[in-house]
Amino acid sequence: MGSSGGSSEHFLRQLSSSDGGPHQLLQEEWDCGGASSRRGSRRWSSRKKQAARATRGHRRGGGFCGRTEEAAAAGRKRVMVVVDQSSGAKHAMMWALTHVASKGDFLTLLHVLPPQSGGGGGGRGCAADASALANSLGALCKACKPEVEVEALVIQGPKLSTVLSQVKKLEASVLVLSQRKPSPFCCFMRSSSEAFVEECINRAECLTLAVRRQSKGVGGYLISTRWQKNFWLLA
Repeated sequence: MGSSGGSSEHFLRQLSSSDGGPHQLLQEEWDCGGASSRRGSRRWSSRKKQAARATRGHRRGGGFCGRTEEAAAAGRKRVMVVVDQSSGAKHAMMWALTHVASKGDFLTLLHVLPPQSGGGGGGRGCAADASALANSLGALCKACKPEVEVEALVIQGPKLSTVLSQVKKLEASVLVLSQRKPSPFCCFMRSSSEAFVEECINRAECLTLAVRRQSKGVGGYLISTRWQKNFWLLA
């Protein structure tokens, strides 16, 4: 299921001509404290090695080396994936890792927890489980594709507004969501998950892709964007 950097860029050019702008990295430690909102992040990257290379570049004099590294960083894109405990979210994450993220890109795994309705230890346990899930998925991505910079964010709040605000704040180039198979009993109304995916596709300030893995007998993925619905990609 692997994919080269060149094929990733070709696939994205087929869907959108924009590639986003400069990126700001969120570098916080896990924080499960707090009253009304919870958030945390963790990054898997060679940050120290990059800093050392940058220092050596400046020492070798040059402004040229510094400008080269800045230009390379500006050419990277940030791919954001909304994750949860479902198998569909994991499939979407792996698809984004192999088909969209290229060498040097940033892969941000965003796990949104529902707002806490009342006090008690339940919310703290839920946050701990979410942190463990994000850690596990982030480590999996880094092990599968070490050349991609991986970070995981856990944020508590309304799901739609949280996703849209993080896309804008982190200047994501691509947002990847998992989409479920429509229920045969929901012919006349959308489910909450379908409505969430549709709202993200229409309102997110970047290219948004909804991904669903086909059954083993069929193979491939169904991809939905603002312009195409259930486009079958055999890969």
